[in-house]
Amino acid sequence: MSERLAAVSSLQSSLEYLTQRKDIEKGGMNDWEVARQYLAGAGPLTRRLVDGVSGVRTTTALHIARSAVALGMLLPGDSRWRGAGNVFLGASSAVLSPRHHYGGDGSDQVATLVQLATGAARLAPSPAAKDALLWYAALQANMAYAVSGWVKLFGRPWRDATALGGVMRTRTYGHEGMFRWTREHPRTAKVLTHSVLALECLFPLAYAKGGRLTRSMITSAAAFHVANGYFMGLGRFVTAFPAFHPLVAYTSAPRSHAAVAGRDDRALTAAVAALAAGTAAAGVTAVRRRLRTTEGWHTSRTLTTRHGNRLQYEEYAPGDPGQPVVVLASGLLSTSEHYAWIAERLCYETRYGVVAYARAGYAGSRRRATTAFRLSESVHDLVDLVNGAVAPHRRVILVGHSIGGELARRAARHLGDRLQGIVYLDSSHPGQFSGGLGAVEKGLAGNLTSVGRALRLGTGMLLTRPAWISELPYAYRKKVFAQYTDARMWEAARREWKAVRADFASFTGALARIEGVPALVVSAQRTVDRNPEQLLLHRELAEAHVGARTESVVIEGATHESMLITSRYAHQVTDRIVAFFDAPDTPGGRDRHSPAPPTASASPVSHASSAPSASRSARPVSRKEAAR
Repeated sequence: MSERLAAVSSLQSSLEYLTQRKDIEKGGMNDWEVARQYLAGAGPLTRRLVDGVSGVRTTTALHIARSAVALGMLLPGDSRWRGAGNVFLGASSAVLSPRHHYGGDGSDQVATLVQLATGAARLAPSPAAKDALLWYAALQANMAYAVSGWVKLFGRPWRDATALGGVMRTRTYGHEGMFRWTREHPRTAKVLTHSVLALECLFPLAYAKGGRLTRSMITSAAAFHVANGYFMGLGRFVTAFPAFHPLVAYTSAPRSHAAVAGRDDRALTAAVAALAAGTAAAGVTAVRRRLRTTEGWHTSRTLTTRHGNRLQYEEYAPGDPGQPVVVLASGLLSTSEHYAWIAERLCYETRYGVVAYARAGYAGSRRRATTAFRLSESVHDLVDLVNGAVAPHRRVILVGHSIGGELARRAARHLGDRLQGIVYLDSSHPGQFSGGLGAVEKGLAGNLTSVGRALRLGTGMLLTRPAWISELPYAYRKKVFAQYTDARMWEAARREWKAVRADFASFTGALARIEGVPALVVSAQRTVDRNPEQLLLHRELAEAHVGARTESVVIEGATHESMLITSRYAHQVTDRIVAFFDAPDTPGGRDRHSPAPPTASASPVSHASSAPSASRSARPVSRKEAAR
């Protein structure tokens, strides 16, 4: 029964692709000359295999063959040839999946899983191996439902039962009549929404009490998928997911039942053991990453602010006592390590002191304030850092990226004559939401909350390292990834984002004037291309500085993040900073080509832009080693 249900799904899928061949032809939505970019990170064998079946004629021939085999699977019979047919359908679906990047859905993945498991079970000579494969597919079914349900619980629309109406009002998956029904019968719609949640979250109860609940659970699930097919247009779901159900019925029946007599259940024991081992490994990994996140570098120091927050900071270089100290303030959901390229350049090629820090809740910094968080708290923390970490006779240059730029602007009135200048790197502006929040901004709070909750459950081990981390100097990557998988950082970002929205919503009028403080405003081209108004807001930042030199520049090709983490853009930013404060008409300007002093070698890690062998060093170095 599982084979036949999955075969119907494959038949429908291939017939849909055959009737929409224009999508795979040149200029179509799945034109392979364009779609092959999604395999850029795959191995050469995978790329060659997929390339080999991605020609229009080859793809068409495969779908014709899949249709014929799927029809054959619907015929009566119980031979081992059916196993070969299943394996062909599953394998061809997997190979063609990149070819149909747009148009595939979860039903294809479920059908593929069922076909490979049942096909291998038919071909396996051992009864124990057959049962292990059927258990594998049945456990996947339980995970598919349960994980989907518990993840939905993280979303407020599912908890307050507005999700059903929200889906039904969309153009892609909606149904106008059903949407009106949810509006006219809100209580019934709420019961229906919560019933779906209960069904998915509690699906494993099909195995309770010797399988007494199995029929009711799989019948309810089948009805749910029929409704998906009718109201949401997901026709393949009607047969794909129910293909799991006979396997669930087989594995949940008591062994005393005649139909499953002699069933080998050792796969279940192995799965439970693997789950326990995985949970233990996740716990160990979380502890190791938390220690890596909080321990800092060998140059790390701590400072307690007026709010009781304990800030961790790094003195990359003390610099010349007669020169200012550059203090680096990071953006939302980022730490001082994001400044690695810029900090290392300033450390080794100028006489400036260089200090970077993590805001409360990030990396090794702890938030101990007892009051509700407001942006003023982070501003005060930055001011206290400057006053506590920088010698009183030295002036400072504040460099702020994103929200860090706004914190630097607000700190200016507290620092007075100590301030040599401010550098705004694609900075936030309190008026940037005056026209309303964009789609990304509206969903950001929910995303930060969901990821933070998931990480607290120990799922950090499942995260793959984002590609952007590989843009950073090698020695910083492990620590930054550890920070990325730390729930504390996501919670801190959620807290800050909530405060930013509340603070910026109350902004009216013009920015406060800043007297006598030079300002360099650096914008990322991709930011201003996406939202031209952002360039006007950045211009306002420069205009707020009166009685001193200002300059505005755009880094061509850079994005909001890449202007820090991608070396070629970060070096351009550094060049702009050095040139601006070395200019004769900038107070305190000096000869930019004067050699850096030996004491500039207090960088937390080896010089990232030096010889290849040095840039690959992942260990912190001593002052003596770095100086040499």
